[in-house]
Amino acid sequence: MSTTAKYIFVTGGVTSSLGKGIIAASLAKLLQAQGYRVTIQKLDPYINVDPGTLNPYEHGECYVTEDGAETDLDLGHYERFLNVPTSQANNVTTGRIYQSVIDKERKGEFLGKTVQVIPHITDEIKHRIQLLGKSGDYDIIITEIGGTVGDIESLPYIEAVRQLRWDLGDNNGIVIHLTLVPYLSAAGELKTKPTQHSVKTLMESGVMADILVCRTEHNLPGDLRRKLALFCNVREEAVIQSIDASTIYDVPNLMLKEGLDKVVLKKLALKSSAPDIKKWNQFLFKHKNPKTEITIGLIGKYVELQDSYKSILESFIHAGAANEVKVNIESIHSEYLNDDNIKLKLCHLDGVLVAPGFGERGVEGKINAVRYVRENNVPFLGICLGMQMAVIEFARNVVGIANANSTEMDPNTPNPIIDLMEDQKTITRKGGTMRLGAWDCELKSGSLMSKIYKNDIIRERHRHRYEFNGAYKAQMEAAGMLATGLNPDTGLVEIIEIPSHPWFVGVQYHPEYKSTVANPHPLFVAFIKAALAYYKNKKSAKVSKS
Repeated sequence: MSTTAKYIFVTGGVTSSLGKGIIAASLAKLLQAQGYRVTIQKLDPYINVDPGTLNPYEHGECYVTEDGAETDLDLGHYERFLNVPTSQANNVTTGRIYQSVIDKERKGEFLGKTVQVIPHITDEIKHRIQLLGKSGDYDIIITEIGGTVGDIESLPYIEAVRQLRWDLGDNNGIVIHLTLVPYLSAAGELKTKPTQHSVKTLMESGVMADILVCRTEHNLPGDLRRKLALFCNVREEAVIQSIDASTIYDVPNLMLKEGLDKVVLKKLALKSSAPDIKKWNQFLFKHKNPKTEITIGLIGKYVELQDSYKSILESFIHAGAANEVKVNIESIHSEYLNDDNIKLKLCHLDGVLVAPGFGERGVEGKINAVRYVRENNVPFLGICLGMQMAVIEFARNVVGIANANSTEMDPNTPNPIIDLMEDQKTITRKGGTMRLGAWDCELKSGSLMSKIYKNDIIRERHRHRYEFNGAYKAQMEAAGMLATGLNPDTGLVEIIEIPSHPWFVGVQYHPEYKSTVANPHPLFVAFIKAALAYYKNKKSAKVSKS
């Protein structure tokens, strides 16, 4: 192994959403499978300090790390592929860079000098990039630069990469440029000009790509690869095809076939060997060869944009493979659920997950959905706000507290079953101030959850301001909804169950953040197992009637 960390920078050109995060994660997987200690970091050019205050419609889900950082959703891909936790150091935004530099200027650390993009902003970027490398925990650091080359906001990052490559010296830092090779159906041709212009723009900033990864819908012929190599100043072996795949989990194998890992290690002067991805391929085989199919209803208010629930969707893939079943997801907008259509929308489902979220829009639809699955014995999982809606529904329709509500939805409710956490009541700044990161939870002996986790103490990640109001706990438990998971220090209710229901669980935390290919989350695995049993029972009941 290398005694000094090596750096790989991944830039993008032509258009966004080409999949830099998936390419970075796939390469990292191949390098990890050869014994290298690898991590990935994401540098985001937007001026927000972190994604915590960004609308899911704007940015997709906000992913939360063990140490409580609100980060870009690509960090979820990194963890799911590598099965290694990320941290605050793995995601940096322009807002955080400028905030740090301005704080230093206010403290007088620049000794009265004029503060400029070069060197002060670029120095801060370089410092952040090297934090993980200097820890001594990693052999290779992959740094994904958000956005595309040529964007005004990306220029300081590209300049920092240029400087850092010079600082690092030969064989210690390389650039992979991800670009698009579009196919024009009218001409029947793949076109290289967008890639040529993208590489030229990168070179104008003083950065030369070492490897091209070309996103394409069609196979790149040899003559086209030679053309790209000639015009873009890279070796022909360093022109890597990234063709559309049926699943993101195919990409490591596609990159292995293309030899991306070998080219990278050669350029970094590191030893290459055959990667051990046997377990990865076992997962992939189960994912692609299910024994049956089930349908889960995902009920939320951001369902138009699937990135809003990216970790949940990927957790279903992991849990489906573990159960050798294909999990079909039916996205249902909670804003349009009501008493008149609830049965029609949910009666065919094998399980229902009520998703996290913020604000009052669509909450009554979520409550209607919870009531339907509770009364009809459909397997149910509520996450964060989904758990809170389950508590409110039970309070209203079982306990008999007709006006039960959350102070998030109705600040003046006379029965705040869900209330703002005590330590949140004095907070006025919204960014990074929720209950965040991993917290302990003590499970009740003999509960469904203790059997699922096979443990007494678990540690899960949170992102919320409101909680189950402990003043109503005894009343709820007397009616049949049990608090089976509590924070040992604060008494916060983390988990609720209804033991009289075949499978009804709500959790205040976010289990989806910890599900990986190597370790599917036990709660999702158990939920899919329950949904599969429900499907089989429905099927056998139909056969009996016929």
